[in-house]
Amino acid sequence: MILAEVKNLHKTYQVGDVPVPALAGVSLSISRGEFVAIMGHSGSGKSTLLNLLGCLDRPTAGSYVLGGEDVSKLSDDQLSEIRARRIGFIFQQFNLITQLTVAENLEVPLYYLGVPRGDRRRRAMVVAAQMGLTDRIQHRPMELSGGQQQRVAVGRALVNNPLMLLADDPTGNLDSTTTESILDILEELHAVGMTIVMVTHEDNVAARASRIVTLTDGRITKEEVTADARV
Repeated sequence: MILAEVKNLHKTYQVGDVPVPALAGVSLSISRGEFVAIMGHSGSGKSTLLNLLGCLDRPTAGSYVLGGEDVSKLSDDQLSEIRARRIGFIFQQFNLITQLTVAENLEVPLYYLGVPRGDRRRRAMVVAAQMGLTDRIQHRPMELSGGQQQRVAVGRALVNNPLMLLADDPTGNLDSTTTESILDILEELHAVGMTIVMVTHEDNVAARASRIVTLTDGRITKEEVTADARV
């Protein structure tokens, strides 16, 4: 079953008087429960594509259907609602709030959804246990290792039960051991049916996905199913 589909997607940025094309006719389908890695050199359009999939930006032309709804023409408020309820984001820089504890960071997406305080804490505790953070819930980000911070970031992305998890180079700042730990978590989520789209520039990281999509100059130039692909 197709969860997300873009057709003939174009994105052009205006730099002064100069139009700069970032995507030039990308068409891509992502099935429910699939783990897709997006690769490409700097400037290939991979981050632009991820931003469009995450409803952080609108295409210049083309369509984007997510969960059966064409989201490419929605208003800013509607896109914000889609982001809050349907999409989980993992960023390379973690983007944790330093003044908040682990539990409070996990609760942030639920706070903006208007979830009552008691329910927020219960859901945060479930995710903390899933991420192996139960003994760190009262710690603040600066008291955690880089790997633990990334686990908090993954947990925060999951706490709203999203349709799709988007990861922007989630292992880029981590050592090899912590990278393997985070990839193991993503694989576990994939194994239980989470749809994941991950941007990476590392071949060994991309190989953990079930499909690799390569972009060059704003176009898809290669797609391959990996040895780790699950039926």
